[in-house]
Amino acid sequence: MSSAKDEPAFTRRKPIPRLPSKYPRRREVAVRGVVLGGDNPVTIQSMTNTNTTDVAATVAQIQRLVNLGCEMVRVAVPDQQSAHALPAIKQAIGIPLIADIHFSPELALAAINAGVDKIRLNPGNINTPARVAPIAKELAQRGIPVRIGVNAGSIAHDLKELYRQDPVKAIVESAHRYIDILASFNVNDIVVALKSSDVATTVECYRRFAGESDLPLHIGITEAGLGLCGAARSAVGIGLLLAEGLGDTIRVSLSGDPGDEVIVCREILASLGIREAPRLIACPTCARAEFDVVQLASEIQETVMTLKAPISVAVMGCIV
Repeated sequence: MSSAKDEPAFTRRKPIPRLPSKYPRRREVAVRGVVLGGDNPVTIQSMTNTNTTDVAATVAQIQRLVNLGCEMVRVAVPDQQSAHALPAIKQAIGIPLIADIHFSPELALAAINAGVDKIRLNPGNINTPARVAPIAKELAQRGIPVRIGVNAGSIAHDLKELYRQDPVKAIVESAHRYIDILASFNVNDIVVALKSSDVATTVECYRRFAGESDLPLHIGITEAGLGLCGAARSAVGIGLLLAEGLGDTIRVSLSGDPGDEVIVCREILASLGIREAPRLIACPTCARAEFDVVQLASEIQETVMTLKAPISVAVMGCIV
């Protein structure tokens, strides 16, 4: 039986080189052996939706995500009980563990002490030098990387008026401010995300920031939504940026099964020729169909995604 410590099948093959970019080459940041930036391949990540305090359920979900091709995973840390669960989760998995922190510097410190491989901070709710200082000192001392996760919905209060006038400028400025605070404490292993639920705004944020900084980029569309609509928004936004050579790690944010996030990430990368992957092809169905194509394709999709060769599996409903 495979375990969460198994290498994802999707990463066993040598990745296709990154697409060329007019932007500066990204600085390298290592996250527990996974290197972001430089000429390294774009990394797939997802986030669990289990209760983090339920170690068994969280590890089981991570194992499934790994089998589908997830290469880094993030868990929410909303309380001290969740922070206490982090060492057991990390010990059971073989990919980098990222702690998602909001509002509380104390929870950030607890996650760092628990040995996570990276933390995510939101400049909208841990946003003053005094609140960032104790976190930054520990990050610098231990050499733990951090992602600055700027979301359009949580811009610092003094930037809200600017956001109404120029949302892109406000989001990018929020990132630069936080970078400066962290840099003042000698924290340099920084990854940046600049997300909005609006695709055009998100794309322009990354373009503008990429022209001003060489920090590696975590790209995605925040709060993309349900199923097909969320996948479509994410594919457009992430695909546009990847086609321009931007993006060092990606997450498709969907409401629902995080396994679907990984599958959509893989399809985006494979569609652009950045990574190889097995493909499930199914006909759109019509009156000629001799069986339930959708049911069969749905039943085998996850199995196909775990194959270790870039083959195509077709489910066709008729002889046409």
